[in-house]
Amino acid sequence: MNTSAATTARTMWALYEPIHAVAYFAPEARAAYEDAGLRGFWRGYFAGRAAPLGPVGPEPVVAAFFSFAPAMVARALPDIWSLAAPERALELRRAGAAATLARLLAGHEREVERAAEALVPRAAGLDGSGRPLAAANGALDFPDKPVERLWHATTLLREHRGDGHVAALVAAGLDGCEALVLRSAMDLLRTELQPTAAGPTRSGRPPPGG
Repeated sequence: MNTSAATTARTMWALYEPIHAVAYFAPEARAAYEDAGLRGFWRGYFAGRAAPLGPVGPEPVVAAFFSFAPAMVARALPDIWSLAAPERALELRRAGAAATLARLLAGHEREVERAAEALVPRAAGLDGSGRPLAAANGALDFPDKPVERLWHATTLLREHRGDGHVAALVAAGLDGCEALVLRSAMDLLRTELQPTAAGPTRSGRPPPGG
């Protein structure tokens, strides 16, 4: 990846990830999953993110998510679908994300509408070829409420970008574990040897604060 492309990728992450990720990490989102019986952070995470793929087992999720330990994924899938079918998980993640963003962006409703109006046409026209998570999310209808449309659009853009990263890593001959080691080394250089969050996030332990 050249310098310009790397800069663009980081900019995209900084713009989309804070909006997309509330569906897993914010209190409202986590409460929605737990109220449905998905106890523990990782059950809600895998249910919400994998739901567009349907009631899949661990293998497709390991392949698509790329950098999670297979045994960790197998502890959640396919058992979570007995607690919340994919259709229900999609409702939960949308409701949790909407409640969180409505709280965080209160007073900025017009800006939310403008952002959604700008992003939806771009997200709706994405090519999902070779990008399973982007394609699966792209098959879902856009919600009607502006805050939900904003979240869905950023999710499509985020997963499209992520699928592209996975393709690039595979083409470079790197597996998920090697990619995490490389990312951790880069984080250590950037933060002057401060610990990276990649280890606990991908190892199965709760995320920071979880």
